[in-house]
Amino acid sequence: MKIYTRSGDNGTTSLIGGKRTSKSNIRIEAYGTVDELICQIGLLRDQVSSSEYQALLIGIQDRLMICAAILASDCDDCGEKIPELKQSYIQELENAIDNMQKGLPGLSSFVLPGGHVISSYAQVARAVCRRAERRIVEVSSKHFVPDTVLQYINRLSDFLFVFSRRLLIDNQGIELKWNSGL
Repeated sequence: MKIYTRSGDNGTTSLIGGKRTSKSNIRIEAYGTVDELICQIGLLRDQVSSSEYQALLIGIQDRLMICAAILASDCDDCGEKIPELKQSYIQELENAIDNMQKGLPGLSSFVLPGGHVISSYAQVARAVCRRAERRIVEVSSKHFVPDTVLQYINRLSDFLFVFSRRLLIDNQGIELKWNSGL
C-alpha cells in the first residue's frame, strides 16, 4: 500500500465515514492537535527511564488515539467501529495524579516551567494538551463529542502538570515559583 494517495492535494481530507472536508476544518484541527500531543507524549516517554512511567505514557498515547478516532468520525453508523473512551481511563489518570502528588511540596503560587529538561518536556505536552482541549470544546459546540473526551483531556493536562513536578523533584531540578510582583 502506498502512503500517498494524492487525494489531499487539493486541501481536503476524509473523515471516518468517508465525508471529505477541508484540512482547515475545526474537526481536523482538533484531532491534529491530539496527534501533536501523542507525539509530545512519545518524546516525553523517550526521556523517562522508569518502566512504570513509560507504561503509563504508552497507555495515555493509546487513549489519545481513541480521542483522535472519535474526533475524526463524522457518522452515526458508517460501518466503522470506533473505540470507546471509558470513564475508567479518567479514573486511571486521577489515581496516577494522587500517587504522584505524594511527597510533592504544596503550591501557593504558579510555577514557571523549567528547572530540568525532562520536566520541561512534560510542561510542553501540558500546553499542547490545553490547546487540544480548546479545539475539542469548539468541535463539541457544533458536533456531538462524548463527555469522556473532554473529561479525559482536561484530566490529562492536570496529570501532565503534576507529572512535570514529580519529574522535577525526582531529577533534583529547581522549581521556580512565579512572583507576580504584587
